[in-house]
Amino acid sequence: MSKRALAERRPWLLGSVVAALAYWLLAESDFPGLYLIALKGAPFAMLAIYALLRFPGSGARLVAGGMIFSGIGTMSMDFWLYPGLLAHVVGFALLIGLFLRNPRERLTATQKAAATALLLLVPAIFWFVPADRDLAWTLASYGIVIGGTGAAAWASAFPRYRVGTGAVLVVLSQLVAFAGEGPLSYGATGIRIAWPLFYAGMFLICTGMIQTLRQWSGRPHN
Repeated sequence: MSKRALAERRPWLLGSVVAALAYWLLAESDFPGLYLIALKGAPFAMLAIYALLRFPGSGARLVAGGMIFSGIGTMSMDFWLYPGLLAHVVGFALLIGLFLRNPRERLTATQKAAATALLLLVPAIFWFVPADRDLAWTLASYGIVIGGTGAAAWASAFPRYRVGTGAVLVVLSQLVAFAGEGPLSYGATGIRIAWPLFYAGMFLICTGMIQTLRQWSGRPHN
């Protein structure tokens, strides 16, 4: 790809970062609610556009879909918990599918242990978190998807220092966000921490996967 073509795609990443930072700064201000909701989803829409422009392949469409549904889920969660959770599940499921299509050829014992811990411990933590026990099974089920995302990313052939780390940040962000529903509540501070963790994780996942897919294009990667 020419430098000019690459430059045409980078503004979407810059715009995504600026929108994410703007939302974080304005979240507790008097900024009009509808605009704030749109601003909350805009960073993920821009990541999706970047993914589609950077690598026009089926893998990029799955990454873009993951970003879009994550943005929808993020916008919805404050008002409609279950639709927001469902949108997140769809987005993470798309990413999990791409991770599973590209498994790492060899995993060490510690890498297997880390993936297993993410898969099993995260839903267990989510089950214990909510003070409202009617939400326990819902959040535990959501935890299976979140933990599965982290485990699948960690066991995939995508680079751990970007994609794997990004997935772990997403897991941490959701644990912090939902800890506000139970005895580990961080209140407003938790939300302020959860947002940058979630966005940073999704940014690393998107850019790391797209760059790797471009490198793999036309040649084996295992």
